Amino acid sequence: MKIIINGKEKQLLGPNNLANAIKESCTDPEHVISEVNGKIIRSENWENFSLQENDKIELVTFVGGG
Repeated sequence: MKIIINGKEKQLLGPNNLANAIKESCTDPEHVISEVNGKIIRSENWENFSLQENDKIELVTFVGGG
């Protein structure tokens, strides 16, 4: 299955959910905000959110500093 993450094409094997795609793409998923096809998906819904062919995913990581 082909998806687009932050503008880059990525191939996933078989059916997949958003949580797995984020784990593969981010070193610290705890601080990530996700958007799929223009809609924000809350982290508690990642496991149940099934990805479809050609979905466009944007991942934003927040970093704090002092």
